[in-house]
Amino acid sequence: QVQLVESGGGLVQPGGSLRLSCAASGFTLDYYVIGWFRQAPGKEREGVMSISTSEGALYYADSVKGRFTISTDNAKSTVYLQMNKLKLEDTAVYYCAAGEPLKSKWYDPRAEEFDYWGQGTQVTVSS
Repeated sequence: QVQLVESGGGLVQPGGSLRLSCAASGFTLDYYVIGWFRQAPGKEREGVMSISTSEGALYYADSVKGRFTISTDNAKSTVYLQMNKLKLEDTAVYYCAAGEPLKSKWYDPRAEEFDYWGQGTQVTVSS
């Protein structure tokens, strides 16, 4: 069965850093578009970053450009989201997701286009 498990969330002060991990199993990681999404209370789930290894392409939301970095470790079947210079508005539950490449657009990731989801990990930025 396809499974994605996030970890690495926690409480951090503004300006701090966290690295989220998404461990994948049950499928070939390189085949799918892999996205990171976040959802704050009362707000819609939004795409943060995505990667398409088959296309050799990355997407960065304007809100995180220059602060967040996505990377993969194929040997460990793990996708990472490195978050630096965290802001109060980054507080949310963060999810990793996998989508079929013809359905999930790496250049404009939308939650409804992704098929498989992790359980989410809470990131709280507070002073």
